[in-house]
Amino acid sequence: MTKYSKIFTFLLRLLALAGTVAAVVVMITSHDSAKVLNLTFTAKYSNTPAFKYFVIVEAIAGAYSLMTLFLSSKNLFRRLVIILDVVVTVLLSSCISAALAIADVGKKGNNHAGWLPVCGQVRKFCDHVTGSLAAGFVAAVLYFLLLLYSLYNVLDPLLL
Repeated sequence: MTKYSKIFTFLLRLLALAGTVAAVVVMITSHDSAKVLNLTFTAKYSNTPAFKYFVIVEAIAGAYSLMTLFLSSKNLFRRLVIILDVVVTVLLSSCISAALAIADVGKKGNNHAGWLPVCGQVRKFCDHVTGSLAAGFVAAVLYFLLLLYSLYNVLDPLLL
């Protein structure tokens, strides 16, 4: 691995770490309450299993990013890191998908099931969730790019 390749990989991992940390912090701080018919209900990320899954996976990905920033790029670790990069990329895409599905129901509702949209009542909560999902999506894209770049570096000498 060349010097520029190491720097590029380090920067991608650092940006992915920033994305996952931002996604977790914004999602954890998302809460709002609304009063409907003299009943007050509170919207929090912990009320929805998909949002909990999102926070857990993003936190795991962030911790993994932090650990890999300090790992050596020796061949033994490099193969393990590439395998774990695949796992983290798949986990990030699954948690984004699950959280986006729930966020879409919260925003638009579902007429067939009789679920009403809630974002009109708890706008602050929905804005936080949207920001968190955007940061999580950016982190997932960065991990995908990192994975492609790592695979290219591993396979390039084999193809030449």
